[in-house]
Amino acid sequence: MSKINIREITSQTRFYNFHTHTQYCDGRATIEEMTRAAVAEDFKYLGFTPHSPIPVESPCNMSIDAVMDYTAEIERVRKAFPGIGIYKSMEVDYLGPEWGPSNELVKTWDLDYVLGSVHFVPTQEGKPVDIDGNPERFVRNLRALFHDDLRYVVDKFYDQTLSMIEEGGLDIIAHLDKIAANASIVDPDIESYPWYKAHVEKVIDAVSQQGLIVEINTKAYAKTGRMFPAVTWWPKIIDKGLDVIVNSDAHYPDLIKSGRDRAFEILSDMINR
Repeated sequence: MSKINIREITSQTRFYNFHTHTQYCDGRATIEEMTRAAVAEDFKYLGFTPHSPIPVESPCNMSIDAVMDYTAEIERVRKAFPGIGIYKSMEVDYLGPEWGPSNELVKTWDLDYVLGSVHFVPTQEGKPVDIDGNPERFVRNLRALFHDDLRYVVDKFYDQTLSMIEEGGLDIIAHLDKIAANASIVDPDIESYPWYKAHVEKVIDAVSQQGLIVEINTKAYAKTGRMFPAVTWWPKIIDKGLDVIVNSDAHYPDLIKSGRDRAFEILSDMINR
């Protein structure tokens, strides 16, 4: 349960970002540098979401030993920048029943809110593998670790997403269809298949049932023209009356607002039709 009223904040201003990464995970700047960038863009609220510690080796995730230092740095920056609301969160990866936003350890970190996401899919043999990020790595892993079975990977991604939602512990679901970015490299038509659409529809329905906030993630927009979820799903999200927030998922200070203005334009056009 979020300690802050994200819905109230985002209903009053667009000058926020609740998905931000720093050197504590795979970001490329410090908390202070990201905060300075947000202040320069007149942001009023900034949430930090390092990729959470996880019980498997990952170069992109925060180490468990860094959690106390991360918490202390958040407190220091809060005092140094009193004109902007600074929030301590994490993007908690879901690996399965053994780890995810509902894990008891996550509660001990005293987060202001929890962002939930799926970056790992278990192979047919049960080994969790990162299916996000680098497309070349995705294709290599698909062939070497997933027996070149794209349908299996996509099915598992959405199965994991549904399980994460059902188990709870998260306030915001991040980039709920992110698998589409890499999967479409292998099969450009994948998002048009009825079975694929059924997956996304089930996830949106589950989000609605659990009362979660849907993130519109604009990180990739400037480079690829993509947002997550895909714009084609926004009417369904709006029709269901789901709460939506626009996050840049920034890993660099100069990208703190990347793609957000365009997302708000599209949303406004859809809502006002």
